Amino acid sequence: MKKFLSILCLIISFFMNFNVCAEDKAVSNQKNLVVYFSKTGEQYSVGNISEGNTAIIAKMIAEQTGADLFEVKLKNDTYPTAYKALTEVALAEKKANARPEIEGKVENFSDYETVFIGVPNWWADMPMAMYTFIESYDWADKTIVPFVTHEGSGLSSIPNKMEASAHPKAILSGFEIYGHIAQNSREEAKEKVSAWLKKLGF
Repeated sequence: MKKFLSILCLIISFFMNFNVCAEDKAVSNQKNLVVYFSKTGEQYSVGNISEGNTAIIAKMIAEQTGADLFEVKLKNDTYPTAYKALTEVALAEKKANARPEIEGKVENFSDYETVFIGVPNWWADMPMAMYTFIESYDWADKTIVPFVTHEGSGLSSIPNKMEASAHPKAILSGFEIYGHIAQNSREEAKEKVSAWLKKLGF
């Protein structure tokens, strides 16, 4: 009887592990997209930069997941390059609930199952251009994975705002990282991204 129970436990354990691996494989084999909005120029804590903090993280995620990349860009980018002036414009857009016009579109958006959405934290919210992007597509069968760069505000309520705007099938645990770490400590940033993706099953 004891021998039978031992064999039964081994069989159950095998199938439980198999199912976990199968689920991980299913997530990994999905067609993924990384969408991000990022700014260069003068940024808080890092000075003048030629590659945006969010762009750096977006590229790390794409590299580690094999996802495609899409950068959300303004059709007429008149944003100031000076940090303080940019924050003032960002706040004015937020108060006006603006929808800045963006250029380009994601081809074959319906093919993607999981979409990582990355933004800088502007006044505890997404840049308004990302609302323009989100509202241009149907998210009913998509899983959204948020990621945010910041200098102390964390995720804020950004994942909730993404969910309320997109109404996706699901939204996974978001990732937040200081912009100065993304910019100046890239190995550390890469390790943090890897740990987060692994936890999600990618």
